[in-house]
Amino acid sequence: MKRLTERVIIMKGAGEMATGVACRLHRSGFRRILMLEAPSPLAVRRGVSFCEAIHNGRKSVEGIEAVRIENGSALADAWGKGEIPLLADPQGDAVRRMEPDILIDATIAKRNLGIAITDAPLVIALGPGFFAGRDCHLVIETNRGHNLGRLIACGEAEPNTGIPGNIGGYTRERVLRAPADGHFTTEKVIGDQVSKGDVVGIVGTNTVTASIDGILRGLIRPGTHVTTGLKIGDIDPRGDTAYCHTISEKARALGGSVLEAILTVYNQ
Repeated sequence: MKRLTERVIIMKGAGEMATGVACRLHRSGFRRILMLEAPSPLAVRRGVSFCEAIHNGRKSVEGIEAVRIENGSALADAWGKGEIPLLADPQGDAVRRMEPDILIDATIAKRNLGIAITDAPLVIALGPGFFAGRDCHLVIETNRGHNLGRLIACGEAEPNTGIPGNIGGYTRERVLRAPADGHFTTEKVIGDQVSKGDVVGIVGTNTVTASIDGILRGLIRPGTHVTTGLKIGDIDPRGDTAYCHTISEKARALGGSVLEAILTVYNQ
């Protein structure tokens, strides 16, 4: 019988939350992980998102390496080196080709973009937009609060509130959003200190200004074409630059919940 840690895991999404999950699984001994991403990811917390490997070829988060591969023939080499391979595969074609043991939807898209409960023996989905027992086997609650990380075997996660989590007493104020459609340009980088009123970047002819003092914890990749209202940055009022490059408590908690889900099913 195949050992638990030899199970093949495919993860849809390689943003902040997905990366937190992948790191926790990797540290727990799961080394046959493949992450799937869009060709042009829209991640903001790029310091802790493996999807940066789509652009740069590789990305390290807390000492764990993700490497972009172009096809399945490079999987074994990446796994052999202890790396997490990342494939640009927005339609999830690899799921059909590889028939993984475990499929995890960690796109946090707040809707089902195409997974089915029949895609793998264990299908886990993070956040709202999925019905456990119909779309997947287990849903994990992603809303901050009392139920964060709870496993749901029948039903749905709490609806998206649209209100960012409270950090340092700020919610909406700490999030930067695109004021218009267009290309985002900036001279700032993640980790820069900003003050309320500072210009962080430009979309077309519209400026993006900071609403609070703090550290730029996240910033969408310069040159990205954005649409009105899209989240393009994140200011952390706590002012600790270490938070820009380490996994957040929420992503770490969700990683623990995915691990719990896998152990709950396979240790029965």
